[in-house]
Amino acid sequence: MLNENRNRPIQIKFYVSEHERDIIRKRMALANTKKQSAFLRKMACDGNIINVNYSQINEICNQLGKIGSSINQIAKRVNSTSRIYGDDIAEIKKKQSEIFGLLNSMESKLL
Repeated sequence: MLNENRNRPIQIKFYVSEHERDIIRKRMALANTKKQSAFLRKMACDGNIINVNYSQINEICNQLGKIGSSINQIAKRVNSTSRIYGDDIAEIKKKQSEIFGLLNSMESKLL
């Protein structure tokens, strides 16, 4: 009979740890609200959900590792021969361009 006159007759309960409760209280303070139920309702209904696709970042890390290996091979050859060749410089510049290309690609996907 009490629930018939309520605007929100459905109750939802859940449990949290002390750490999670502290986080909720800190966020409530940041939101300048004192009513926990209003805050939790607002966050559940209007809060942002962010799904991150790490596969692109992992692919970029793999590519950067390969580029780094290539540059290390060039450095090893230069150190062993005490000579640097124009082709080595060109390859390093190419690899550097690849790195910037990967980073620009990642940035454009994030924006």
